[in-house]
Amino acid sequence: MIWHGIIEKYREFLPVGPRTPVVTLNEGNTPLVFSKHLSDILGVAVHLKCEGLNPTGSFKDRGMTVALSKAVEAGARLVICASTGNTSASAAAYSAKAGIGCVVLIPRGAIALGKLSQALVHGAKVLALDGNFDKALQMVREIARRHGITLVNSVNPYRLDGQKTGAFEVCDQLDGRAPDFHVMPVGNAGNITAYWKGYTEYHRAGRVKTRPRMIGFQAEGAAPIVRGKIIARPVTIASAIRIGNPASWKSAEAARDESGGLIGMVSDREILEAYRFLAAKEGVFVEPASAAGVAGILKLGKKKFFRRGSGATVVCVLTGHGLKDPDRALASAKKPKGVPARLESIMKAIRA
Repeated sequence: MIWHGIIEKYREFLPVGPRTPVVTLNEGNTPLVFSKHLSDILGVAVHLKCEGLNPTGSFKDRGMTVALSKAVEAGARLVICASTGNTSASAAAYSAKAGIGCVVLIPRGAIALGKLSQALVHGAKVLALDGNFDKALQMVREIARRHGITLVNSVNPYRLDGQKTGAFEVCDQLDGRAPDFHVMPVGNAGNITAYWKGYTEYHRAGRVKTRPRMIGFQAEGAAPIVRGKIIARPVTIASAIRIGNPASWKSAEAARDESGGLIGMVSDREILEAYRFLAAKEGVFVEPASAAGVAGILKLGKKKFFRRGSGATVVCVLTGHGLKDPDRALASAKKPKGVPARLESIMKAIRA
């Protein structure tokens, strides 16, 4: 059966009607990959939800299909967003599909080239702001309010409605069961909010019998929720979660508290170790921020947080593809070794 995107699959749970013009790139339906190595280390069943296999390479596409569909339904001719990269790539692509304009504000010099290239190639008007993401978000919110331009950051509730479908898919892929623990990176905090909303709605509808404990991880240099205060100058190599004042701060705390979960933090060193681990052991290439959740469960594992042999199921969302940040990959990997174009030389290098 041909997949037609999350709106067609989960229409009954989404704020769309028969006259809503569906703007889709057939997002969703991403793999849930069993991780043998993580499962062996932690003593529980760990699965990786590979959201980097969405059309623009990140989970943002789930929310953007709903946000752009509703924007077009309302007659919008222009949308705007602030972004550390993935939102801009997704907004630009879905706006191009919809045939409307897109304006993106990014922090100058703080966006990975893979993401910037996407926004540019899709024809968005990209403006590099002298300030961080939090300042950019403040500016686009004010522009949207004053000039009636549709804002498509996660403060737009349609974004979270789309992103909650990731929870539906996880339950469907686990044969009608919710995981015991759901783990993810936390930046602007919309995704942990959306997934909890999705699990709650599926539980209320009788599709699953339980809901998971929600576990999120911020980077140590950008951990306002963990530290309980705004971080004026967030610093981390994980650019996608380099946010000091999350828009969905309170709802993320609610997801944590209502589910009996936690929000912790991991260092850049731990993030890069998990980033390399996923690539080398599981064959899964993610951008650094996506590895924060895996870094987090490895950290929890050392503290005996998970009970070995309990039969518990853990799902880690990997939010974006590694090709989003090729510079980080090149900096983290061994460089190609030059060899002469002779069979003997090549074989010698292979055996070395």
